[in-house]
Amino acid sequence: MDANLTDKVPPHSEEAEQAVLGALLINWGAMADVVSSLKPDRFYSLQNQVIFDAMLKLYAKNATGDTISLINELTVENKLEQAGGVAYIASLTDTVPSAANIDYYAKMVLDRAARRDLIKISAEMKASAFELQKNSEALLDAAEQKIFALAERNETTQIYEAKDMMIKEIEIIDARYKSKNQFTGIPSGFAKLDTYTSGFQKSELIIIGARPSIGKTAFALSMMQNIACERKIPCGFFSLEMSYESIGMRLLAQEARVPMQKIRSGLMKLDDVKRIQDSAGRWFEAPLYTVDTPNMRLLDLRAMARRMVMNHKVEIIFIDYIGLITTENPNAAVFEQVSEISKSLKALARELSIPIVALCQVARDAEGQEPNLAQLRGSGSIEQDADVVMFLHRDRLKEEVAAQDSKIILAKQRNGATGDIPIMFLPAYSRFENKAEE
Repeated sequence: MDANLTDKVPPHSEEAEQAVLGALLINWGAMADVVSSLKPDRFYSLQNQVIFDAMLKLYAKNATGDTISLINELTVENKLEQAGGVAYIASLTDTVPSAANIDYYAKMVLDRAARRDLIKISAEMKASAFELQKNSEALLDAAEQKIFALAERNETTQIYEAKDMMIKEIEIIDARYKSKNQFTGIPSGFAKLDTYTSGFQKSELIIIGARPSIGKTAFALSMMQNIACERKIPCGFFSLEMSYESIGMRLLAQEARVPMQKIRSGLMKLDDVKRIQDSAGRWFEAPLYTVDTPNMRLLDLRAMARRMVMNHKVEIIFIDYIGLITTENPNAAVFEQVSEISKSLKALARELSIPIVALCQVARDAEGQEPNLAQLRGSGSIEQDADVVMFLHRDRLKEEVAAQDSKIILAKQRNGATGDIPIMFLPAYSRFENKAEE
């Protein structure tokens, strides 16, 4: 660290820290205002950390948080002297006249803590930058993760009054009435599915489950063709299983309606080549942003998703698929890892205020039959965290045919109805389509 920085005392406010503690001792009910944002390590003074930690333990036990109770708690834990002793604790109530301004003092404590975190992260980043054996891209990625983690750490929870909620809802409903738009979310392109869901809604986690080779990726790409290519809605796609070259080939085959086998072999007619060129021209203008990192870490995925939204104004993200995301603790039980992933994706959808569509495999016992919620692979938390769960189902035929009857099983919808939706699968193009009305 620079010499002119090492001599400086890290940002802190002893007065604000003492004011928070004193206000709590005067009015213990004020703990409810700060407990979700303040943590012991947000205090700079060690003795203030120890005192607030003891306060949290009293609060967790529903005990009274007066001076005597606090001194008793610290005595039981043998931390009274570490906390500054009886005299220091008794003096805290003299530092503040009332608990009225505790929010102001708490914000000051958090502000100084955030500045100390930034100084620490900056020092770590500077030290890492001098280690030439480390890849610069890895260093940038690590730095971004730390900054995002710091931003998340300082988020505060807000309580809304009923009047605030109603004002917001009336504004939304009024805007929908004036727009006369049939769908309130992003249309998938599958008419009956969109009738059920009104499109994919902001902040929702949508799960698409199926057995391997049923067509999860093809289904996602079919939706992206409608969203990104036709409607020009910015769309992000995390392909953890296929390379972006393979994804590009599939998109061209779907849109141009040229069989995949012809494209792979090169045995195409002039008309096929022309359709592919026309399709490539349409996709060239499409706002689709793809990442094809295999076994991507959850933290990296979240950071990249934030960048997509910030830099490219992405309005919906697809992930192919949940089972290939790795967590920070790969040695944990599978259900714990899947639970962490599903909760994180739901939180990310809310944070970014966009729908996130994640593909998921279902258990082997669903082979040959219609899958259900109990067969989602990995953890029951997927069913719990998801706002919408749908399954793809079709019979695997030995011989490739022009079109196959398939169905979307809308098994869960937190804010709407469920049911079966017939669609068609075109194996030659790896494409799903609406089924013509009989």
